[in-house]
Amino acid sequence: MKYGRQIYPTRTLRKRSLIKTGWWNGEKINFPGGGTHFHYGADKYIVALARMLKFPNDKLHNGGNVRNVLDVGCGVASFGAYLLAHDIIAMSIAPNDVHENQIQFALERGIPSTLGVLGTKRLPFPSRSFELAHCSRCRIDWLQRDGILLLELDRLLRPGGYFAYSSPEAYAHDPENRRIWNAMHDLLKRMCWRVVVRKDQTVIWAKPTSNSCFLKREPGTQPPLCSIDDDPDASWNVHMKACISPYSSKMHKGRGSGLVPWPQRLTEAPPRLEEIGVSAEEFHEDTRIWQFRVSEYWKQMKSIVRKNYFRNVMDMNSNLGGFGAALKDTDVWVMNVSPVNQSSRLKIIYDRGLIGTVHDWCEAFSTYPRIMIFFMPGNITKMRSMIGFRGSTN
Repeated sequence: MKYGRQIYPTRTLRKRSLIKTGWWNGEKINFPGGGTHFHYGADKYIVALARMLKFPNDKLHNGGNVRNVLDVGCGVASFGAYLLAHDIIAMSIAPNDVHENQIQFALERGIPSTLGVLGTKRLPFPSRSFELAHCSRCRIDWLQRDGILLLELDRLLRPGGYFAYSSPEAYAHDPENRRIWNAMHDLLKRMCWRVVVRKDQTVIWAKPTSNSCFLKREPGTQPPLCSIDDDPDASWNVHMKACISPYSSKMHKGRGSGLVPWPQRLTEAPPRLEEIGVSAEEFHEDTRIWQFRVSEYWKQMKSIVRKNYFRNVMDMNSNLGGFGAALKDTDVWVMNVSPVNQSSRLKIIYDRGLIGTVHDWCEAFSTYPRIMIFFMPGNITKMRSMIGFRGSTN
């Protein structure tokens, strides 16, 4: 990719930053496989994580049971880039102020990513969306405000999901890092997470698969369980809560997400369909319709569109994710967007092994200009009514 292909307000700052890191070389930007986080390369790091977890054949996808990953403080998203070869898709997030527009570089590389910050409000993703959360020197204070950021990860992880943490607190022996480690370990133990493995610079925790541990805690143990009227899937403009989202009685008994491995889960009706009042028959019909539509779209477009022209695709009104599912065998990734009043359907998209976000289209989307190559607006008239559009009909 040519440097300066587009002019940005922060061009000088970004150029200086790239020269400092050694990434900028003449007219080209070289993205190292390891970056500053992975000294031996992200590919070897991924294999090391799989070995730590004792997954078959050192494959982090674990037979298709690990598909969706949340990478917080991702930098230029090298971790997410190398996961793609393992048939794993990561939602890589970082704020634009701390990471010097590195998300922009990630998107220009064609890596699934978005601007996001673990701050005061929930991330715009439904509960139980990811099998693995990852932080490598992500510069996040996990202990702030009674551990509310770890509780947000707990909301987002599926039953039995993992948190891989590679940071000095996991291995350094100086007093300050020991203090942080002891406090994190104590908090996560009270949250009923367990240490699966701790080796070299990395520790991996696992979230419980049921409510059993919570029921055994001493009265008054902090953090408390969330109240029964809290909706863990509510994520747009909702403040984080310093409480643990317990499992439903059905999920508690099932001790797991109930999802089949990837790629079967892409077209298998997920258990949470019943929560949004959609039948398995309706789900399969939607999948079939979108497979037909995408096939017809391509017949019309292939004579005028260059090969590999599309990479970053957005579905602005994603419904059940049928459009993104129909693109599985193409070299694109889809940012599925659920408008706010359709946000309950986003969990179905994640349960299919796809990624997306909730958004109010009356507001700007949290990304950079000229990043998405193709938009799929769906039923535009319906979208206008959903967001309360009052402008011209032209």
